[in-house]
This record gives sequence, structure tokens and C-alpha cells, in this order.
Amino acid sequence: MSAPYYPPLSPLSTGLSCSCPRCGKGRLFEGFLTVRETCPSCGLDLKNEDSGDGPAVFIIFVLGGTVVPLALWFETLFEPPLWVHAVLWGAAVIGGTMALLRPLKAYTIALQYKHKTPHRPPGV
Repeated sequence: MSAPYYPPLSPLSTGLSCSCPRCGKGRLFEGFLTVRETCPSCGLDLKNEDSGDGPAVFIIFVLGGTVVPLALWFETLFEPPLWVHAVLWGAAVIGGTMALLRPLKAYTIALQYKHKTPHRPPGV
């Protein structure tokens, strides 16, 4: 009996769908950011997956590169009081972080799976 074949999947598609990097069907998270120990669909061992600080760094680059120019443009155009900036951009940063953290963590794990990081035994 041979092992099941899983065609290679795009890390971007599995990351955006927050699904298993091997089969693309099972859910990767069991909470908001807690990675499952195994994939419920294909049984891939996920307990050693660790994305580290990668997703946070991506979010800093994406949101910093987006929010700062928007805030400067908004200040130049409307000159609002400081509290408007604090409320508006604070909410934008918090909302953007919550929206991007899960898919970017899943994308980082999918990239690690695709490129076989050292903690993963060969052929798994």
C-alpha cells in the first residue's frame, strides 16, 4: 500500500485560506492563532510549526508603509486635531493587524513546509 499523493500547493493560496500546507483542506488553526497539532484532513504533524516573528514583521512593513503616508496625506489635506489622528489611525492599525495576522502566520507556515525547514524530518 502506497502513501497518499499530495500535489504541491501554492503557499499563498493555503496561507490566505488558513488551511493545511500539505492537503489544502484541513483547517490550520483551532483558535485565533493556535496551530493544530495535526491536520484533521490528512494527518500532517503540525505541532512543531513555529512561524516566529515573521508575520509580525510583515504586518509592520505592510501597515507602516500604508498608514503613515495616509496619515501624512490626511494631515496635509484636512489638518484635523490630534485626537482624530489617534482614534482613526489607532483603529486602522488594530483592525489591520487583526485582519492580517492569521493569513500571514498561515503563509509563513506554508513557506516553511514548502522549503522543508530543518525541524521537519525529510520526506514528511
